[in-house]
Amino acid sequence: MKSCVVLNALLLSTASSYTVPTPSKLGISSNANTLSARRAFLRRVAASTTLLLPTTALADDNTDKQTNVYFGVGCFWHIQHEFVEAERKLLSRGDSQLTSLAGYAGGLKADNEGRVCYHNFSGVADYGKLGHGEVVGMTIPESSIGDFAKEYFSLFTAAGERVDPMDRGAEYRSLLGLPGGTSHPMYPEVEAAATAKGMKLAPGKGNDPDTLGKKLVYVMDSTKFPFYQGEVYHQFHNDFQSPAYGKKYNSLANLAYDDGRVKGTGCPDRV
Repeated sequence: MKSCVVLNALLLSTASSYTVPTPSKLGISSNANTLSARRAFLRRVAASTTLLLPTTALADDNTDKQTNVYFGVGCFWHIQHEFVEAERKLLSRGDSQLTSLAGYAGGLKADNEGRVCYHNFSGVADYGKLGHGEVVGMTIPESSIGDFAKEYFSLFTAAGERVDPMDRGAEYRSLLGLPGGTSHPMYPEVEAAATAKGMKLAPGKGNDPDTLGKKLVYVMDSTKFPFYQGEVYHQFHNDFQSPAYGKKYNSLANLAYDDGRVKGTGCPDRV
């Protein structure tokens, strides 16, 4: 049973969805409820759905190159929370400086409008059909990539498996993205973290299969396989691996949308 899919299906079947307009169709429907604070989320739309992670307002030494990376292993709700905590612990970032966002990567293409979306009843740019996996993208100092790789590999079980093996399929495969992939200068530190966990690394080719039972992580060149930010709905979401993270954590989605770190994607969305 796919836990992430099941909850979303239940929510979508009990409430209407709202489609964030694409860049060519900006604006809100004239019958929108202007009194709804949540609907205000949808008043700003990204100019593109291939989104670079924010690099402003970071509490790091600005002489250390800020680098966009991503990591994925199973459902992205749990992984986002863990990397939010890593940003706080390793980089001393505050709420308005967090860059870890749920999204998609590893597929060979987006749709004709540049979108990659979660499974939806409209069949719009389905990330699974486009060959992508669930990941969390972030912007971190280049010198910290090794430390974040250690955090990533700590998320696997002692047997080298994801913590939600009930989520099966290529959408939940293990992958990570670095500019240049295995040629990135910090790749040896990523490799060392993988070896310490007993995991194997292999260059990803795009649209790669599931890694369940293989103790394998695909390494993607993020310049060729970029990160696509997920829908507003999926940001700072509770998961199935632990008790609810609480309203303070969930409200980080509002903060990130208001200050522009989270953008509309042009995908069917609910907020």
